[in-house]
Amino acid sequence: MGGQTIAQKILSSHSGARAEVGEIVVCDIDLVMGHDANGPMAIRAFEKMGGTRVTNPEKVVFVMDHMGPAPFEKAANLQAVCRNFAAEQGTQFMTIGEGVSHQIMAERGMARPGGLVLGSDSHTCTLGAFGAFATGVGATDLAACLLTGRNWFRVPETLKITFEGKLDPGCSTKDVILYVVGRVGADGGNYKSFEFYGDWLEDIGTADHMTLANMLVEMGCKCGFVCHSNLGIEADPDAVYAEETVIDLTRIEPGLAKPHTVDNYAPISELVGMKVDQGFLGSCTNGRIEDIRIVAAILAGRKIHEDVRFIVTPASKAVHIQAMAEGHIATLMEAGAVFFTPGCGGCVGTHGGVPADGEVVISSANRNFRGRMGNSKASIYLASPASVAAAMLTGVVTDPRMLAEQEGAHV
Repeated sequence: MGGQTIAQKILSSHSGARAEVGEIVVCDIDLVMGHDANGPMAIRAFEKMGGTRVTNPEKVVFVMDHMGPAPFEKAANLQAVCRNFAAEQGTQFMTIGEGVSHQIMAERGMARPGGLVLGSDSHTCTLGAFGAFATGVGATDLAACLLTGRNWFRVPETLKITFEGKLDPGCSTKDVILYVVGRVGADGGNYKSFEFYGDWLEDIGTADHMTLANMLVEMGCKCGFVCHSNLGIEADPDAVYAEETVIDLTRIEPGLAKPHTVDNYAPISELVGMKVDQGFLGSCTNGRIEDIRIVAAILAGRKIHEDVRFIVTPASKAVHIQAMAEGHIATLMEAGAVFFTPGCGGCVGTHGGVPADGEVVISSANRNFRGRMGNSKASIYLASPASVAAAMLTGVVTDPRMLAEQEGAHV
């Protein structure tokens, strides 16, 4: 029969039966998350299903992260739906300014190794960094969880990716995951689980593990795990994988995802000198304190280029407070950056920071689809925080390794 992957183990433990690849299993859910963009649709679906009381309200959390403070009437009304429902049902509720759902849940230890988490946001897979089977679902599935505390799953195949070698000091985890997405393709991991391995994963921290897990969905994943010694759960030694790939870190350089797909990868050397109009630091991919420190170190005592705008959105209130305590907020504002309330900010395009027609944005976020950030006539390039900062200094795409000799500018 063979051993089990991490995804199989979690689905087995939550369904009460051995989960084999391709089978349908019904599982108990440990945590359900809805946000202000899609949560109201789940609430309406719950009501259409005849729901009156949420099962296990202590396992449900609504987070107001996509549009806070509400920029228009519709957003305010959607948030009111979630706020009133949470109060009526006794679920957890996190108001505007607390931050991005995935970041908050990580900070508050809401995802545990071996847990099963469903969220109304596709980047719920971020919590795989903590050993949870975490995945995004639609409104109907979320409503079913509210009603029953359970949901069904088709047991996914698993892709195993092993990193070998050492990453160049001038490169970052974001450069690695952009490279991986470019190599695997936007649909190369459709409905599959991912397991990342390699000694390098022991050298990087939790923020980097979250960046890797966050962007797995850009390859179509169902869930994914960054497997290191402290993950708290592991696959069986004889687990069966659909595919196994080895990636040599020494061959990776800073890179970007070109418009309008995340797998449209290019090494930065191909784009150096391209004019940019706006930079964005934030999102559930790279809005953590570690990312802010990197950018602050690069911009300290300097000014952003006169032809660019730089928008920064901390991933959570806790990150924002820490960045203030460490002096990074002042550093970035003195350099010319402007700040949004902790949350999704300009990433999805339902709030501020919308670019003009024909403008080029270099962003630390996770998606560059046409219309992302609010304008289908703009072009978004995804990059690491260091690459974003370098472009803000020069006004053009710049290899951040050119700035590496700057004291303290670790990229």
